[in-house]
Amino acid sequence: MDEPRHERTLDGDTRASLPRLVSDLNFGSFVSITTSICRLGLSGAETASYRNLLFMHEILTLQLGHRANYLATHFWNTQESYFNYDVASEPSLIDHDIHFRPGQGPGGEDTYTPRTLIYDLKGGFGNLRKWGGLYDQGDVAEDLKGIWNGSVVKQQEAPITQSRYQRALDEGLEKVPKLSSQDVRYWSDFAHVFHHPRSIVQINDYELRSTLLPFEKWTSGEELFSTLDKEHDLLDRDIRPWAEECDQMQGIQIFAGADDAWGGFTSRYVESLRDEYGKTSLWFWGLEEAGAHGQNTKQSLRTVNIAQSLQAISTLVSMYIPMALPSILPQYVQLDPNSPWHVSGLLSTALETMTLPSRQKPGNSKRGLLSDLEAALNVNGNQKIADLQCSLIVDPSSQQTRTKSSAGMATDSRIRVLDGQGLVVQEDDMENAKSRLDMDFSSGKPSQTALSLRQWDKANHVFGKVESIRGLPTSQQESDEAISRKRRRLASLPNVEKYVYSLARHRPIETVADHALPRYYHPLPYPLLDSFPEIFANTEGATKAPAIHGSLSTTTWISKRTQGLQNMVSRMVNVADREALSNGLGEIVEAYEEGWDSGSDEDTD
Repeated sequence: MDEPRHERTLDGDTRASLPRLVSDLNFGSFVSITTSICRLGLSGAETASYRNLLFMHEILTLQLGHRANYLATHFWNTQESYFNYDVASEPSLIDHDIHFRPGQGPGGEDTYTPRTLIYDLKGGFGNLRKWGGLYDQGDVAEDLKGIWNGSVVKQQEAPITQSRYQRALDEGLEKVPKLSSQDVRYWSDFAHVFHHPRSIVQINDYELRSTLLPFEKWTSGEELFSTLDKEHDLLDRDIRPWAEECDQMQGIQIFAGADDAWGGFTSRYVESLRDEYGKTSLWFWGLEEAGAHGQNTKQSLRTVNIAQSLQAISTLVSMYIPMALPSILPQYVQLDPNSPWHVSGLLSTALETMTLPSRQKPGNSKRGLLSDLEAALNVNGNQKIADLQCSLIVDPSSQQTRTKSSAGMATDSRIRVLDGQGLVVQEDDMENAKSRLDMDFSSGKPSQTALSLRQWDKANHVFGKVESIRGLPTSQQESDEAISRKRRRLASLPNVEKYVYSLARHRPIETVADHALPRYYHPLPYPLLDSFPEIFANTEGATKAPAIHGSLSTTTWISKRTQGLQNMVSRMVNVADREALSNGLGEIVEAYEEGWDSGSDEDTD
């Protein structure tokens, strides 16, 4: 007679301590605890929650285009800086396996490379070799003759010289040359990490900065993807090998231009991804040129491209975040708007801060998966476009007053400061509870004077919001929360509901009222590396790792911006495409107006 099965192998104390056990897993305990969880007799939701703690939740990155690769290079340099090689120090709070994959080089040595795919046009990789330093194959001989028995003349372009900075990194020098905008010709000139050969995808159909055949029209990107996919099946060749290495893929983050042909390329790529990975989180970070909206030919083309990207991509992805250099910069930002190295550096501070919760270690209370962030932002199910904002929190004693703007960029004097008692905000902010940060990366916002911002706050409604604050000591985090509650009370705003999952009780606690918007706090400040441009005041000194406050929000502003695009492109596109594009944008407008009435007539304000 068979022995009876014992379904409940963990006692109550062990069951309650599972979150702590998860944080110290090795492979053996991973298998035993996974098996035990399956036998606990928990509900489906409870089992899923514990499995979410156990698996790594990898994130795959897609870098599409030259501007996207500048942004991604800053991102990967920052991730590499979180590695802690001192065994005696505190372990890192970051789960590196989420963004990096272990492997072996040709000589059997261990490697650890980013989970990413890098697409760029011919000439866009600079001096980066496909095989890289970890998988160097030397000079791979090519059979130039093939079936041709005649003479062969080999023509080869002069190789791009390696930058002084890269040479110093390769030689392992402790002190590397200081970078400048003139030194950074390509995104590979300031890259720290090695990439797997599978990550490098060069597109030879177009050449970078070509004037004869520019890669600018949105339809050119669509056609290019269709051609390549027909020849190679891009998902099978490029995506599937990476996805199959993941235990439980958390999502795919996509960096790409939204105002050029890469928007069309991305739209077709995302369509294929959504068909193949229907429930996977897809986050699109859409890069736009500052001041892209206008009436001249190039600006009109970019405006139409933005509208087409917004209409086509936002319906397929989980979140769509437009990113452009703010028209108004705070006093502590001094950058060259014509330098992609500078601009992408600023954008990366906000992007890296807002995605930081998604790469925390399992069991960490500061962890927030991409799906968690989506749930807080997309409250009505059809609001997938979010507004990205960011501020540096700096010590006023180290802040130097500057009166000149950098390279003609407008600046203002607003600054989030930190004194001995905690976070301090401007008095005019106290009458509204919305955390108005210094930099807004959505294009098209009005000039941020105090008057216009108060009117703006009054006329716009926030549907969902997530904040990420990094680099503050615990005592000042508590002060920040107290100030936030006070600001909301002064504004007479309703409570914000938050759902909290109790790991000890194995079920969601009922909704609790809170005066603060959902926030993630992290002790890690933002590291300003030697590869990062000196765009923040006093970065060459004490402020080498500033505290940063970032936010993503879904607001009625998105409806107004989309409606403005709808009105502009109706005069720019041909009749055949006008109706479908206009109707698609109209649906986005309605999604951010549904159930909301500001109670005022804008025309009379």
